[in-house]
Amino acid sequence: MPANKNALIRYKTIDNCLRNRFRRWTLENLVEACSEALFEMEGIRKGVSVRTIQSDIQIMRSDKLGYNAPIEVYEHKYYRYADKNYSIMNMPLSQNDYDVMQEAIDMLRQLEDFDQFSEISDIVSKLQDKLSITKNNRKPIIHFDKVPDLKGLKLLNPLYNHIAHKQTLRIMYQPFSADSPTEFILFPYLLKEFRNRWFLFGSRAENLLLFNLALDRIVSVEPIDVPFRENPDFDSEHFFDDVIGVTKNIRNKPRKILFWATKEQSKYIKTKPLHPSQKLKSENAEDGSCIFQIKVVINFEMYSVFMSYGSGIKVIYPQKAMDFMKNKLQETASLYDTFVGKTVDKEATKNECKTKK
Repeated sequence: MPANKNALIRYKTIDNCLRNRFRRWTLENLVEACSEALFEMEGIRKGVSVRTIQSDIQIMRSDKLGYNAPIEVYEHKYYRYADKNYSIMNMPLSQNDYDVMQEAIDMLRQLEDFDQFSEISDIVSKLQDKLSITKNNRKPIIHFDKVPDLKGLKLLNPLYNHIAHKQTLRIMYQPFSADSPTEFILFPYLLKEFRNRWFLFGSRAENLLLFNLALDRIVSVEPIDVPFRENPDFDSEHFFDDVIGVTKNIRNKPRKILFWATKEQSKYIKTKPLHPSQKLKSENAEDGSCIFQIKVVINFEMYSVFMSYGSGIKVIYPQKAMDFMKNKLQETASLYDTFVGKTVDKEATKNECKTKK
């Protein structure tokens, strides 16, 4: 019996509730929890019925999906797992599940040679590795960067659906610099990831001004009945062609940036360019250092990439970028000469001496 997406969300929500033994769960509590989960993840506002949750519990108890969940009713009112260690998330894949997933992976691999699907290679490799771990009970062969507790990730799926359905949103957003949230009536266009952090791009309804909002700073999202409008100046396919990161206004123009790199850093930069526009302008035969050029919009993310190379890189054009880098690096160096730093160092030395005694 195949389960649709909304049903799987309900099963997972019921599972999370019943695993929480610090709360007593009535049928009405489970209905409320599932309704909230569907609204948060899918934007579904009509909720679910008591009858639906009763049916879900019966399916979870049965062998139809292989759960055989030990759900019991106690005191004629409350629901819980008889086995406190049980969870449907601990269920092993059945042979049928494995075969279906392997078939899907094989199909995706056939698309890897097409240019428009070249980006799925990493995803397919990750899926194959996870499937093999589950099937053969072995350790991972591939490791991907991830931030498991990153705020805002639960918004990805509902925001994706809102964008796909061209749904105008009311968003309460609180940047790090603000004491209280700001309301945005936004036409959402695009989700973008940069360094394990997700951003929503959209235009404000009142003036079509483009904003990017970090998902981990979004307080709430609510669909509203305001006609959706496109921004004719925002091309989601090519908007990021000339930028590192996510900070860019529609009217920003890319600038030519020249930077010098040591022999050691040049080796890395040649094999992993800072940006697709990167070109090798010259190479010093004596010391192996190189001068590279990129053409990008100047923003904070660009500077942070340069600063991550430390003394291995020096921006040499334009003057504005040179001055910014010089000032920031001087500020960084001065942190190591401040009184606070010396005090902390003395305290650390004292504690270390006491420990040795």
